Amino acid sequence: MFKGFKEFILRGNVIDLAVAVVIGGAFAAVVSAFVSKIITPIINAAPGAKSQGLGFSLRHGTNFVDKSGNNTTFVDLSGIINAIIVFVITAAVVYIIFVLPMNKLAERRLRGKEPEPEKKAEDVLLLEEIRDLLRAKNSAS
Repeated sequence: MFKGFKEFILRGNVIDLAVAVVIGGAFAAVVSAFVSKIITPIINAAPGAKSQGLGFSLRHGTNFVDKSGNNTTFVDLSGIINAIIVFVITAAVVYIIFVLPMNKLAERRLRGKEPEPEKKAEDVLLLEEIRDLLRAKNSAS
């Protein structure tokens, strides 16, 4: 059990994966901050200066306002757009930085190896054997 675990750790894939997770998490935080501080205010400014942002309230009135003055029934569409933008940017960067180079490296490794010859089906092998036996019989006669 420990031998297999040791081989798994020493293969290098685990370390690459750990680095990718840490860098991806850090980059997601950067993208999230960028989108929430720059993109979201631009989206929220679209409906007008007096609105709470891009979204709508399910109910109006003082009963639905919390201590900080925010409407508790406000559906914030800009928050959803923010999450989608963060996901798309993070996924694109991780794909470009990690996935593409790894795919190209794997492709280069495979180019150096010869492809394995395809095995013939059993019926083809049987037919070839019959053919060879018939040839041998005809040449003997």
